[in-house]
Amino acid sequence: MSDAQTAIDETVKANTVVLFMKGTKDMPQCGFSSRVAGVLNYMGVDYTDVNVLADDAVRQGIKDYSDWPTIPQLYVKGEFIGGCDIVTEMTLSGELDALFDTNDVTYSKEAADKIREANA
Repeated sequence: MSDAQTAIDETVKANTVVLFMKGTKDMPQCGFSSRVAGVLNYMGVDYTDVNVLADDAVRQGIKDYSDWPTIPQLYVKGEFIGGCDIVTEMTLSGELDALFDTNDVTYSKEAADKIREANA
């Protein structure tokens, strides 16, 4: 495992919810990262953000680590959940709520319901 992949592995395992993204949770640098960070922020999820634009080794390393070609990438309790499309689908279907409930991740159920209502 490369140094970048070791650091990625340690970050994923040390934090309950991790979002590898372009930019930061407060200043996303792409629409897809903005969408996922926006959902997590709106739902009040406490998560660690990793800006892949700050380190080329991490940017490529996370793709190799997950065997997933795109960013953002969401991890919950060490498990790769998916990118923007998957997280969006899970949010709208309620699967993300269930995942958070199963893993004792605190979030606003009311905010999640509002997202679904707005997209109904």
